[in-house]
Amino acid sequence: MTGTPLRAYLDEHRDTVVEELTGWLRLRSVAGLPEHRIDLQRSANWLAGALRATGLPTVEGWSTPGGPAVYGEWCAAPGAPTVLIYSHHDVRAAKDEQWEETPPFEPTLRDGYLYGRGASDAKGQVIAHMWALRAHLATTGRDAPAINVRFLVEGEEETGSAHLADLLHEHRQRLDADLVVYSDTLLWSAEHPAVCMSLRGALNAQLEILGPLRDVHSGAVSGPAPNPALELGRVLAKLHDDKGRVTLPGFYDDVAEPSPRVQAELAALPFSDEDWLRRTETRSIGGEAGYPVLERLWARPAAEVIALLAGDPVGASRGAVPAVATASMSIRTVPDQRIMDVAGQLRRWVAETVDDRFDYRLEISETTAQEPYRTPDDLPAVAALAAAMGEEFGAPAGRMGNAGGGPAHLLASTLGAPVVFFGTGLPEDRWHDSDERTSVDVLLSGAATLANLWGRLAAG
Repeated sequence: MTGTPLRAYLDEHRDTVVEELTGWLRLRSVAGLPEHRIDLQRSANWLAGALRATGLPTVEGWSTPGGPAVYGEWCAAPGAPTVLIYSHHDVRAAKDEQWEETPPFEPTLRDGYLYGRGASDAKGQVIAHMWALRAHLATTGRDAPAINVRFLVEGEEETGSAHLADLLHEHRQRLDADLVVYSDTLLWSAEHPAVCMSLRGALNAQLEILGPLRDVHSGAVSGPAPNPALELGRVLAKLHDDKGRVTLPGFYDDVAEPSPRVQAELAALPFSDEDWLRRTETRSIGGEAGYPVLERLWARPAAEVIALLAGDPVGASRGAVPAVATASMSIRTVPDQRIMDVAGQLRRWVAETVDDRFDYRLEISETTAQEPYRTPDDLPAVAALAAAMGEEFGAPAGRMGNAGGGPAHLLASTLGAPVVFFGTGLPEDRWHDSDERTSVDVLLSGAATLANLWGRLAAG
């Protein structure tokens, strides 16, 4: 706690902030599952009501085939900058039996953390924005924000924002902004805040290796029969070389090396292998040899396998050679790679790598693919955000990146406005995993930072 007027206001309303977020987290707004479509709508309705209660005079629900979005605006400052706040209210599916602190949709406050699905990714981040507006108004005595604010909180980010482009084009005139504040990212740590300057691109694919025409008793065909599980394992083992580099032909041809400035900024963050492993619970450090961990994480591309399926993964085994083995892959890209080029590289690599004793199917999710984005280093809003973070977190703000993907490039290219990133998540918040949580102190410091930023942007 830094003791600024903004933080004092938020501390005074700490219980109310937690109560509001708790109520929202109870809604199972799980993306991509038809049975939760009504929960997504309830979540959007809750947010619309909360934005109206915050004071926004215009709040609307925008429907898409994938999930409802919520739009709000408070534009009562002629001549002041207009900021579009982007985030999402849909959440990842959760397996109740794997949550030890609380069931995922029964939020629990414990030891300064609020546990629940969406607490950090990203409902907590939206709550921070609403309370930032309240703190800004309360501490300045204004009856409207000193800048013009627009909210766009979508309902299908966790499934790739497939309909966001159509939504942006449909409502293009409503979304004019001088700056986009993108809130679906992490901070480095509570003690050492850092401005996120980049977001990697994302391309998802599913590879099916086809062996026998049906599952066949292994005792009848074991040996000569083509086993797709073994072939899938062999193919995936070739995805990286012994130096941790991705083996897709041409994959690194367009990769822009981080500038000396970026290298110095990342190296300045407090980092140790031990601290990283403790916070991320990742057991060991690997990846591309020859680069520091944080450059591997934020400035270099990566290819991951995120799901495998073959045979009888649960229940009693039938003792059969499976007909199909499946892997889901996630490829992260960086400037100056292009998603469509990488998709072509993946297709050629699979065709060349799969043994001709097998057939295969490769599905690449090009409609949900996302290009990487980097905030311009000299953007005045970056300096303003760093100053606001330093004041409200009580420590100088460094620079970092974000390892995941998102529609930042889409927002910037469609709206013609630069994107700055500010999130209240931490690496240890367990996004997409069991026992997701948010630090209430970090949430309040984040809200104070945003309120501080609005004043700095208004002052020019």
